[in-house]
Amino acid sequence: MSTRAASYTLVLSAGAGFDEPGIIRHGRGYGLRVDARTRAIQTLRNDPELSPLRRSLDSYYGHPERDTAMDELYAQFVRAGDLVFDVGAHVGDRVGSFRRLGARVVAVEPQPLCVRALRALYVDDDRVTAVEAACGARSGVVELHVNSANPTVSTASSHFLRAADGAGGWEGEVWDSTIEVRCVSLDGLIAEHGEPAFVKIDVEGFEDAVLTGLSRALPALSFEFTTIERPLARRCLDRLVALGFTGFNVALGDDMALTFPGWLSAEAVAAHLDALPHAANSGDVYCVS
Repeated sequence: MSTRAASYTLVLSAGAGFDEPGIIRHGRGYGLRVDARTRAIQTLRNDPELSPLRRSLDSYYGHPERDTAMDELYAQFVRAGDLVFDVGAHVGDRVGSFRRLGARVVAVEPQPLCVRALRALYVDDDRVTAVEAACGARSGVVELHVNSANPTVSTASSHFLRAADGAGGWEGEVWDSTIEVRCVSLDGLIAEHGEPAFVKIDVEGFEDAVLTGLSRALPALSFEFTTIERPLARRCLDRLVALGFTGFNVALGDDMALTFPGWLSAEAVAAHLDALPHAANSGDVYCVS
């Protein structure tokens, strides 16, 4: 098994993160003017048509300490010049981290409002490609269940809806509409954009379908798990072992840090996930080949 501890430098003329004025320079000569990004975020927050995204924008932007922790986590897997797939990009905070590390990013997101936000945030960045689509087992069309009040948990998985129904911590979540969206596969994305060094998958219970659409091991990827669907996490682990992934670790919630000092077997991580209390809610499994 292998993973790469990338070195990187963030040089800020004022503050840290995208929400402070100044310039970020890193990677191979990459630079973004932060005040333009800040203005774009504020414009999105003030757009009444994008009001469902306001909570996400407030949660994921404007927190320099979180940005720093995120960069340190992903620097273990991403180097300047790498290609990264962000599957379930939502409003692009992880895209921001991958770009701060100097990577080229393909951001896959099916929700029209989120894609609108992504394109507004990265309109000046030719190293970010926004793909308006879900990701699944094969190319085609899927039905997306939309949570208008909390779009971050919109899902293409009917199993996820059943698991969330009545579950502690999910009270009040309502998926109030459905839309048909284009679906792509990881293999299809690789054929079009190249092989990524890292793939982040966060698709609310559709992770196993996404991995079904992958036919090879990659250097590293992560997938989200929830305590309401632990069997899904085990299916994902089984699939990844079959593909040739050999090392596994966990980051709980929004901690931005790996739980274990070394890489574990899939079985050990599955046992760890099974033992978590329901209140742990969610996190990400990191996998290397």
